[in-house]
Amino acid sequence: MTTHSLHSKPRVAVCALSVQTTSDKTRLMPAGTFHAPRGAAEGTGPWHLTSEAAQAIIRLAAGRSTDIALDYEHQTLYAEINGKPAPASGWLDPRSLEWRDDGLYGSITWTAAASAAIDANEYRYLSPVFPYDANGVPLDLLHLALTNTPAIDEGAAQLAAARMAITHDVNDDAQEIDTVKREQLIQTLGLAASATDEQIDTAIAALKAAKADADAFRTALGAKDDAKPSEAVAALKASSAAAPADMSQYVPVEVYQEATQQLAALKSGSETAELDALIKEGLDDGRIPGQKTADWLRTKGIAACKAHLEGAPSIAALKSTQTQGKPPEGAEVKGDGKLTETELAVCKSMGISPEKYREANPVPAA
Repeated sequence: MTTHSLHSKPRVAVCALSVQTTSDKTRLMPAGTFHAPRGAAEGTGPWHLTSEAAQAIIRLAAGRSTDIALDYEHQTLYAEINGKPAPASGWLDPRSLEWRDDGLYGSITWTAAASAAIDANEYRYLSPVFPYDANGVPLDLLHLALTNTPAIDEGAAQLAAARMAITHDVNDDAQEIDTVKREQLIQTLGLAASATDEQIDTAIAALKAAKADADAFRTALGAKDDAKPSEAVAALKASSAAAPADMSQYVPVEVYQEATQQLAALKSGSETAELDALIKEGLDDGRIPGQKTADWLRTKGIAACKAHLEGAPSIAALKSTQTQGKPPEGAEVKGDGKLTETELAVCKSMGISPEKYREANPVPAA
């Protein structure tokens, strides 16, 4: 991992090749080894464009959000120096780049004026501007120009290098412009002297994350963007002091817990009383056939009791007001434990088996 600045001499070059267009694409850079154009003030070559290097340029171009500009005579580089406009001669679709055996190709949309000038043989050469590494391998395609004199001077080359460093994530040793001493960086990050590149990258990522958190903290507090963390904390304390909590809206936790317990006790007592009333009502009108069933429903709770009473018919023969808990007249109590027709009707209405019913309501002793 290396860190860069813009202070040392840039490695930016131009080359020239005839405007060579197939039916769909134009050759932008030649394949293999090629040299600087005669008269170029920056970049003497030779340069070497391989398939691998071209694929790296294609990947970089695919990440661009705008088309790559073509101008006349590299005026894009000189506009900031001479103040003259830099009209486009065409636009290159960065996602159209393609490697072929004889070089790097792409789809250019020429302006009407440029197309006419090419047809009239007023411009003959296409001149790409590109950064390159210490081995002469092109690293990117910055922009291109229609030209008859493809050389650029030192000032324009430095401007191109500056733009390249600003708009690209330079992280390759071959693209290094000015390397900060590794030892100094490690010391600044508070790492061990033997820290690896991965550990350095992780520490830098942590610093970026901490900065993002601090920015979000300042924004939430309404502090200035350049406010120090201590100033942001002071702003938080000041806002808290300016708007103290209204204690009349709160109660001690002991009071809250006591009230909760009392409510729970009241609810339990109320449900118990309601369950007792339901069971008594069921015994009175015959929907609960006996005390065993009543005790069983009591263990199931109020919801189960309500469900039973809603589905069970009122059986007059079992009402305590008529029989006082004794078998109804005419109903034979079988000593063998079998259920009467009335008891079978109760089982059917309650959805229980005769065995479960007899278990809950045993035959009275003789």
